[in-house]
Amino acid sequence: MKYPIGIQNFEKIRRDGFAYVDKTSLMWKMVSEGSYYFLSRPRRFGKSLFLSTLEAFFCGERELFKGLYVDSVEWDWQAYPILHLDLNTEKYDSRETLSIVLERTLQEWEHQYEPRVIEKTVAGRFERLIRTAFEKTGRQVVILVDEYDKPLLQAIGNTELQTEYRNTLKAFYGALKSCDRYIKLAFLTGVTKFGKVSVFSDLNNLNDISMLPAYSNICGITEKELHENFDDSVGALAANNGQTKEECYERLRQDFDGYYFNEYTKEGIYNPFSLLNTFDSLVFRDYWFETGTPSFLVYQLKKTGYPLENMTEEELSADTLNSIDIMDENPLPLLYQSGYLTIKGYDSEFGEYRMGFPNREVEQGFIKYLLPFYTPKTTDKKTYAMSSFVKDVRRGDAAGFMRRLDGFFATGDYQVMGKMELYLQNTLYVFFRLMGFYVEVERHTTNGRMDIVIQTPDYIYILELKIDQSADIALKQIEEKGYANAFAGDARKLFKIGINFSSEKKLIDDWQIV
Repeated sequence: MKYPIGIQNFEKIRRDGFAYVDKTSLMWKMVSEGSYYFLSRPRRFGKSLFLSTLEAFFCGERELFKGLYVDSVEWDWQAYPILHLDLNTEKYDSRETLSIVLERTLQEWEHQYEPRVIEKTVAGRFERLIRTAFEKTGRQVVILVDEYDKPLLQAIGNTELQTEYRNTLKAFYGALKSCDRYIKLAFLTGVTKFGKVSVFSDLNNLNDISMLPAYSNICGITEKELHENFDDSVGALAANNGQTKEECYERLRQDFDGYYFNEYTKEGIYNPFSLLNTFDSLVFRDYWFETGTPSFLVYQLKKTGYPLENMTEEELSADTLNSIDIMDENPLPLLYQSGYLTIKGYDSEFGEYRMGFPNREVEQGFIKYLLPFYTPKTTDKKTYAMSSFVKDVRRGDAAGFMRRLDGFFATGDYQVMGKMELYLQNTLYVFFRLMGFYVEVERHTTNGRMDIVIQTPDYIYILELKIDQSADIALKQIEEKGYANAFAGDARKLFKIGINFSSEKKLIDDWQIV
């Protein structure tokens, strides 16, 4: 089997014999039931390939669809005029970049359809192009926009530039509404959803299918599609890694499954990029996370001073989840729409969504990425290498573990400023969450519950943290609250560790082990 790694062109995939999971039934549903659509999905989930599939369909290239669902429907298979805008090809770091991309695209279209260029604005030229293409061909126009939001995402942190991009795109997309009678289909994709009041306010007939159950698997791969299309691939992967096929399927679920795009669908979606790369290389790795650096996500987390442990505890309303316009107050919608969080639960009474990491690849990759942003900049990596911490814990060296943790904070050179309590909270969240991939770590923050519990097959560690108090007070709380009673009768050796953090010195100034 040939895997289309990085290939987003439908024609190339079909003509060159690459693997293709048939999504044309959903394409036909769109074409036959409506005209204006918007889809939000994480990067590398197949949005560009789906647009390419639509383009081939409206070009009338029926031979490419032989054997697929749409080959059996009643359709004229004639060529329609297509205006395809791809905003994924540039780095939008200046005022001129977006204007240059739009100008270049408009000139290409104008050369193709030869309108008289009498309009001066890009929105006016776009509107005239749609009408001219219809008049010249006698067919309604298909409009495809790939990654509409890339300029906006790359301008995060630059309010003036982002506002200018918004105004330009709002006017540009607004041209669609006045050309309704000339348009057969308009399909816009992106990673995020900037609110309709900002970018799409003039296009109020746009059908957002991002969270509709009928389109939940429009991108990505379902469990059924995995078994039907890649069972032999799973067999080869299992053999290469010394697993049974059942064990391999379970590893794939843990690593790459778990995306939910609405509250109704019970079946998760697999990350297609990670799956295909794993089958191609026969090696398990974090392929999706390694291809992108979510620096703008960390920027928002730090800017808002967000408590990291709330990422998997906070509940969001549908209005909040569906727009990232509030990202300066709450970065979770941005994390959800970018694919770093997904829907884990839904409270129908209050209409609230609970967020969580979709799978191991995303959780471990994201936590690893956060670590250098939430730790002292000049800490000696050899001192706090995660493997050394874990080895200390596994062999029962509580004192060695604490010496490393002490050194972890000892430099006093911090990247994260603000409230010391929040700094300590976020740093320890990242640190112990990452440890949890190697040993069992539970973190409770509710008053009256243990701060941190670490367990191995031979040892139990109960850690109580205080700020500007003392290690004695921390140990006393462990005793008074009877935290060790939860492990009464357990044969493992138990350590009680009290830790005090000095907000003035910005380091651990006292710790004791019993």
